[in-house]
Amino acid sequence: MIPLNIYLITYICIYLTSFALYIAIERINVNHLKKYGQKVPVAFEGMIDEKELKKISRYTADNIYFKLFQTSISKIIFLYIILSGILPWLAESLARMNFLIAGLIFFAVIGLIEVFMGLPFDYYHSFVIEDRYGFNTKTLRIWLSDLIKSMLVLIILGTFLLSALLLMIKYAGQSWWIWAWAVFLSFQLIMTILYPTVIAPLFNKFTPLENSELKDGIKRLAKEEGLNIEEIYQMDATRRTRHTNAYFSGMGKAKRIVLFDSLIRSHSQDEILAILAHEIGHLKKNHIKKQLIVVSVVSLFLFFLASKLLTWEVMYNSFGFSNMPCYVGLFLAGILWEPANFFLSPIGMAISRKFEREADFYSLGILKTAKPLTTALKKMAKENLSNLNPHPLYVCFNYSHPPLLERIEHLETREISGPL
Repeated sequence: MIPLNIYLITYICIYLTSFALYIAIERINVNHLKKYGQKVPVAFEGMIDEKELKKISRYTADNIYFKLFQTSISKIIFLYIILSGILPWLAESLARMNFLIAGLIFFAVIGLIEVFMGLPFDYYHSFVIEDRYGFNTKTLRIWLSDLIKSMLVLIILGTFLLSALLLMIKYAGQSWWIWAWAVFLSFQLIMTILYPTVIAPLFNKFTPLENSELKDGIKRLAKEEGLNIEEIYQMDATRRTRHTNAYFSGMGKAKRIVLFDSLIRSHSQDEILAILAHEIGHLKKNHIKKQLIVVSVVSLFLFFLASKLLTWEVMYNSFGFSNMPCYVGLFLAGILWEPANFFLSPIGMAISRKFEREADFYSLGILKTAKPLTTALKKMAKENLSNLNPHPLYVCFNYSHPPLLERIEHLETREISGPL
């Protein structure tokens, strides 16, 4: 057990405060659901009945209690690892190795602990909770295959990024953080091309959309909005889940529209076009570019902060490290940022919800009616058992999209009042 000091005690207090607030917000959301989630909202009358509403409430509560248990176990184990002295012992054991190899091993050990901690929870969520409500369609073989593929992708990409970062810290001098920031942004851009064309196909099968009428409608809509879409794909989502979704991904020639096969089966052509008009709204409103700017500014600050923390001897000593290897500094900078990120998350969520509202209104502007999108949202809520009554505080910390009832109300109000 490493000795406690004022800095470590301060960190533990902030860490536990963020955890306590997380638990409180989750509990508030459950209590809010119990109090206000027993009556079918007016907007959903005729779409769902009280029996289905109770199923939605049970699914929401089950997921919340599961998350609370999983997070509690993870937090306890994390604190044990931090306070036990295991990591300083590991760093001492790696001290005589090449710094690059030592850094990769150090993070590999931490990563493996995290993976093995998460395995039983991931299995339980997929094969118990999701299965209980009819969502899970994956087999144990698919689950294991996805796990292995995910680990391989993580190992390859993580090794590349971490190696580049450690080498820059070692050889780029005091300005290493600027070079690291540039590499990080470049990697982000490259991933927007590699993910849809290389990584995603490792897990799902993407085939050209079979419904020619729907395909023509999507291409016509995209062309009217000045978008050149080479191909529209349907994804075999039902091999793993019955949840429904659709999305744009990639950039340039790698840009593609992807529809879950479950969405195609359960929604009309007008509804699917309305969903895609919403996604087009994100592109036309430059939300992707704006998000990239935000990420660029925040990441630049974080790399600068990391450059200062890596030379702060007190930080290493407070966590029981007698030496100051750069890979340990990166790890400590990361865990110091985690509780801060929790308290700052409402800002990012608020920006995201603003973008979603703008995309909703863009869809309304294209189609001149809110009905296809509101109907699609209602269907997706029913199919995905989405919580119709989240607490505002929970929304503040967790919702990247406005709550469904709010989205529907805003769309219908805007349709009646006309464009601003």
